[in-house]
Amino acid sequence: MLKNNSRRFRPPAVLLRYAPALFFLVVLLAVWQLTVNYFSIPRWLLPSPSQIGKALWNTKDVIWGHTKATIIETTLGLGLAVALGMTVSTLMTLFPLSRRVFYPFLIISQTIPLIAVAPLLLLWLGYGVLPKILIVVLVCFFPIAISLLEGLELSDLDLLHLLQSMGASKWQVFSLIRWPHAMPALFSGLKIAAAYSVMTAVISEWLGASQGLGVYLLRSSNNFLTDRVFAAIIAITALSFFYYAIIIILTRLLLPWYSRYRRTS
Repeated sequence: MLKNNSRRFRPPAVLLRYAPALFFLVVLLAVWQLTVNYFSIPRWLLPSPSQIGKALWNTKDVIWGHTKATIIETTLGLGLAVALGMTVSTLMTLFPLSRRVFYPFLIISQTIPLIAVAPLLLLWLGYGVLPKILIVVLVCFFPIAISLLEGLELSDLDLLHLLQSMGASKWQVFSLIRWPHAMPALFSGLKIAAAYSVMTAVISEWLGASQGLGVYLLRSSNNFLTDRVFAAIIAITALSFFYYAIIIILTRLLLPWYSRYRRTS
């Protein structure tokens, strides 16, 4: 009986896993609050967590209005980056000549600083949503394409030789061996891209926009409303975590065997 009760009131595994991080966060916020109160630090220099929470609540409608614009740019940019990255990686794997032609340019494209490309896109395409979406695509495309390409090339050689000895076509080898084995690598790249996507959209809004969390952040900073700056940072962090959580959920739904392997390894 006692054994059954102990099982019934056992804390969830998720809570136990993240308990140290939550405890550290609570301690950090408490130290922050006490430090600001003790030294009477002005709000424009460093607001306390309670002041940031109050600013977040009082401006929630304004922040949500800007968040919707950032969500549109991030979702469309990330979606296009996924489609483009998967297409390019597939073509480079099926047609080795295309890899020899385009792979160097793929690497070179990431050596060009974003801050140099973004003004050109704004000059050519204006200050609408399209240049922001393209900037998100440029940043998110590379980790997706490279991760998937590496995954497609690191397939099990014994299985590849087995299918080739049985007369399988290039497409059959790709769909039966290479693609399933590359899925964990693809989702690893998606996690990186999801984490970068929101921040990239925010940076693109700094360069010229009328809506978005980047605009709200810049306006608050220019007016020394530091508590609202932190409120915007919280909104950006929450949005980044939202996209990252979607990738985690998709990984568990589409690759349950891989999720079980990660938990037990």
